[in-house]
Amino acid sequence: MSRYTIYISCIAVACMVIVIVSLSNMGSNSPAVIEATAPVSTTIPSTESSAGTTPRSISADAWKAPDESTIPAGKAGDAIRYGRELIAHTAQYFGPKGSVAMITNGMNCQNCHLAGGTKLFGNDYAGFISSYPKMSGRSGKVEPASERIAECFERSLAGKVPDTAGKEVQSILAYMKWIGKSVKKGQKLFGSATEKIAFMDHAADPAKGKEVFVMKCQSCHGSNGEGLLNADKKTYANPPLWGKHSYNDGAGMYRLTNLAGFVKNNMPFGATYQSPQLTDEEAWNVSAFINTQPRPHKDQHRDWTDLKKKPLDFPFGPYADGFSEKQHKLGPFKPIKDAQKELTSKKS
Repeated sequence: MSRYTIYISCIAVACMVIVIVSLSNMGSNSPAVIEATAPVSTTIPSTESSAGTTPRSISADAWKAPDESTIPAGKAGDAIRYGRELIAHTAQYFGPKGSVAMITNGMNCQNCHLAGGTKLFGNDYAGFISSYPKMSGRSGKVEPASERIAECFERSLAGKVPDTAGKEVQSILAYMKWIGKSVKKGQKLFGSATEKIAFMDHAADPAKGKEVFVMKCQSCHGSNGEGLLNADKKTYANPPLWGKHSYNDGAGMYRLTNLAGFVKNNMPFGATYQSPQLTDEEAWNVSAFINTQPRPHKDQHRDWTDLKKKPLDFPFGPYADGFSEKQHKLGPFKPIKDAQKELTSKKS
């Protein structure tokens, strides 16, 4: 009986231990403990990041486009309105099935100059006219405003130049003069052109940019960046981001600092400077993905012949510094900027 009692007692103790351990494990399975003990991922998808998407305020003296009611009557007003129409629906007049000439890729000027060039940090036209004529670092000569429009036809619209003295180009100039009528030469404007977002300390990553594109961009621009045509099959509701109907590699958008700043404040649809939807890093990466896709090529061997004036993100050599074409295209850009400052100081 004594041995039997001892045996029963041992079994009882063992059962108690099992119960205690079980209760302890139940406590350790609470969400807080699971979160603390789960393996930590070494990579976080860029699209889950929230830093850099908080609302921002704009300056009280930010530029505002003039009200349409200020467009004058008569021929002057007609020219302004026609110029605005050409900016908004360029492809109808100059696209592959254009009514005036068939000389461009099918994009509209306002695909890159949003809301007819009136949106803050949307590549607006605020200070355009007041800055011309001016010395062009790219061509190395003083250019009138009409020459800059011609360059857009050749580069952003990947086409041919219409007659710069003709009705269409002169109407575009009339519209731009009206847009920037209150801007003085040399005036600093909040929201002009595209925002220059902070450099990253590493190169932009096209592979991570593809993740952003798939989640945030392809629903509007197509899985192959081909854009979305309107029902008339002549114009785009959403422009192509690469391919034969997109901007060529001589366009301003092919420079990463320009595209990243544009994307940050305007994409995906509905984003603004006040309410961005992408972080800076997402903007850099998706821009890198877009600009590493195939597109038309433009011979640029005569551009930026003064190498010290060549933009740090111009992706075609030669260069005055020792950095590669790849780094000039994707970054990191700060070392290049520092080197260019040093070269400039030596020159002076």
